[in-house]
Amino acid sequence: MSTYNNKFKIGNKYIGDRFPTYFIADIASNHDQNLNRAKDLIYLAKEAGADAVKLQHFEASTLVSDTEFRSLKLKSHQSKWKKSVYETYKQNELLFEWTEELYKISKKIKIDFFTAAYSENLVDRVNRFIPAYKIGSGDITYSDILKNIAKKNKPIFLATGAASAQEVDLAVKTIRKKNKKLCLMQCNTNYTGSKKNLNFINLNVLNYYKKKYNLIIGLSDHTHGHTTVLGAVALGARAVEKHFTDNNSRIGPDHSFSMNKNTWSDMVQATRELESSLGSGVKKIEENEKVTSILQRRSIILSKNINKDSKISKSDLVFLRPNVPGGFQPYEASKVIGKIINKKKKRGQALLKKDIK
Repeated sequence: MSTYNNKFKIGNKYIGDRFPTYFIADIASNHDQNLNRAKDLIYLAKEAGADAVKLQHFEASTLVSDTEFRSLKLKSHQSKWKKSVYETYKQNELLFEWTEELYKISKKIKIDFFTAAYSENLVDRVNRFIPAYKIGSGDITYSDILKNIAKKNKPIFLATGAASAQEVDLAVKTIRKKNKKLCLMQCNTNYTGSKKNLNFINLNVLNYYKKKYNLIIGLSDHTHGHTTVLGAVALGARAVEKHFTDNNSRIGPDHSFSMNKNTWSDMVQATRELESSLGSGVKKIEENEKVTSILQRRSIILSKNINKDSKISKSDLVFLRPNVPGGFQPYEASKVIGKIINKKKKRGQALLKKDIK
């Protein structure tokens, strides 16, 4: 038996295997430190079909070391930023005093509101506003914050980008000691927007997660489009997080690879169509093919006229369409050969089960 919850509830929606995919619009820093833009993005996300909006609460001073980042010589997506890493984070902070207003707007339009909080202080401060926590991939090794979030006893979405299997296991076990309401999300933490990133998203890790942990699985994704989303949902993901903006041409660290209102709507529609097509997994003749099963399948047909009380031989039988209701399937021929027919029948008629003595 699983030691994790196979479903949990946020607002009025359940997340779990038997429920529709839960879509999380990650506004992240796409508010551009403008309260009105943050509000507008919440409204747009609702219109586009998101179930939740997710913010990021961080303070540059408790997140990055300006000294160490200035000394790094790595080539990355951050190398293209016009300002230093510290300055970029600083100018994209979500001001905490906005939180209550954004929460109230979300509640008013009935979209779930939660956040990724990047310090223990912020974890505690946002707690009264949110029904769930997101933990970004970058904090998967930060055991103190994992423990603090876990003890809040609210649903947790844990992204696992740029982490080894051992690091994921340690994080899961750390959370599990205090909290069973966990959605484990496959993620590839690369923000370049390159199409080559599809080669590294490794969606089959979702199979590994489900087999190893038997918990709710999801996808936190930064690739263009929704190919990965459809693949993840087909593999069993029940929560999807993608960045959300109103304009991919805006200047900022996350705008270029984010979804917008139109692409988000397309993603949700395609996912709902996929969910409908996945079905129950029970193989049966479906309601819309019952007529076809008559028209295109064969039944046992008499190859000649046959009199009452005659013994049926193999040469009396042929196998032709349609599949006559009340008749025999071709694989049932052995059941009728050698039997006595109880009525006169003509060539071309189906041999029915009621015709056999």
